[in-house]
Amino acid sequence: MSFDYSNINLVPNMCIVNSRSDCDVSAELGNYKFRLPIVPANMECVMNEDLAKKLAKHNYFYIMHRFNVDVVKFCKEMILNHYYTSISLGVNTDSYTDIDKLVDNKIQPEYITIDIAHGHSIKMKNIILYIKEHLPKSFIIAGNVSTPDAVKDLEEWGADAIKVGIGPGSACTTYNATGFGSRGIQASVIRDCSLVAKRSKIIADGGITYPGDIAKSLVLGASMVMIGGMFSGLNDSPGNIVEGTDGQMYKEFWGSASAHQSNKKNRIEGTKKLIPMKQHSILQEMIYIEECLQSAVSYGGGKCIECLSLVNYIIKNN
Repeated sequence: MSFDYSNINLVPNMCIVNSRSDCDVSAELGNYKFRLPIVPANMECVMNEDLAKKLAKHNYFYIMHRFNVDVVKFCKEMILNHYYTSISLGVNTDSYTDIDKLVDNKIQPEYITIDIAHGHSIKMKNIILYIKEHLPKSFIIAGNVSTPDAVKDLEEWGADAIKVGIGPGSACTTYNATGFGSRGIQASVIRDCSLVAKRSKIIADGGITYPGDIAKSLVLGASMVMIGGMFSGLNDSPGNIVEGTDGQMYKEFWGSASAHQSNKKNRIEGTKKLIPMKQHSILQEMIYIEECLQSAVSYGGGKCIECLSLVNYIIKNN
């Protein structure tokens, strides 16, 4: 049965903590433990170098986007500040060149995300194998996919974590343009993909509207949750500030496959939209999400985030 986040309710267990603040919501990924099991989307309107430094400094996970980024320069700057390095690559010739430059400079990023719209592809296989050969110590995150077969293949090729979700995000038009993807069924796709993952971690990517959707993703088997829209309207997010016709202030939010991002006029699978601007920063948003997840853990009957994997859920009738 297929369902989305709004179609399920989590079932509470007996609370065993005296205070929600006692709940530990940290999560491990690779060789690091981060304060939260979430990561802002590696989109140009959500992430930049300043935010990457800010998140790394405060022990949150980040992934730098791959658009007009000098990966060697970025990694050197992060290393100079004693921060871990987490970059994005594509699957075309320029990404192979970036890998070679990293090798030449003796830089091995802790995390490399291979970020393409349809990750279950021969190009994905080839670049995973190339990274495994030339940067064998890097933790590889690959995506995006939306089927158990894709998870099995990417895991076999060498992916350490897999981003699951094709077209569920609000700025993505893949579903409308092609009919394919996990729009409206993202939650059940996370469940199905998590069930077949043996070694790799599942990163739920897209369709997150409320903090409760993060908890639901973890219940359904995800280890980390990627969020775009919720982070795009913050006062320190990279999107341009626009005054609406209603006099309110907005931040621009666009998909990575949009015409605005790619400068293409054909094969467009993303759009640009306006997000109401929030009067707080990404670190303040992280604190809010942390408090919400601590409450979720208390309802889940545990003391740490792992308890959510034992929580049951009810699928509601439409």
